[in-house]
Amino acid sequence: MIESAVRWLLNVLAVPDVGLSSVFLISILSATLLPLGSEPAVFAVTKANPALFWPAILVATAGNTIGGIIDYWMGYGAKMALAKERESRWFGWLQRYGAKTLLLAWLPAIGDPLCALAGWLKLPFWPSVFYMTIGKFLRYVTMTAALLYVPDGFWRGLVNLF
Repeated sequence: MIESAVRWLLNVLAVPDVGLSSVFLISILSATLLPLGSEPAVFAVTKANPALFWPAILVATAGNTIGGIIDYWMGYGAKMALAKERESRWFGWLQRYGAKTLLLAWLPAIGDPLCALAGWLKLPFWPSVFYMTIGKFLRYVTMTAALLYVPDGFWRGLVNLF
């Protein structure tokens, strides 16, 4: 049942008419603690339609920031349940540097938990969202631009390997 639901979702997200909405949804989901990357979706949309470069970047940034906000509020709520963890070095680091640490929210594996820890520590919400957004925007611009400069022959060769 789960497998058919996943196939259905992937088919819906693959429809070209919903390219930007797919990017938005995938960006939200990938910013949560789920192991999912949104860069391939942004790249696919911009590769299929280069005119959508900036709209795709902005939509992905918005979706990923909303996912980071979800992480923030999850961390805020988790604080009540796990108060003993405050002694870890991550907490000290976040408390010392504050919301600016969320410029690192784009990093794989640690960026999303940083957002949750920011909520846990009750870092100021709007500055946290501001720095989260900057970091995520710069990631999408850099990654998508870099991938678009890879020659098409490389991507065709990669597809032929599989």
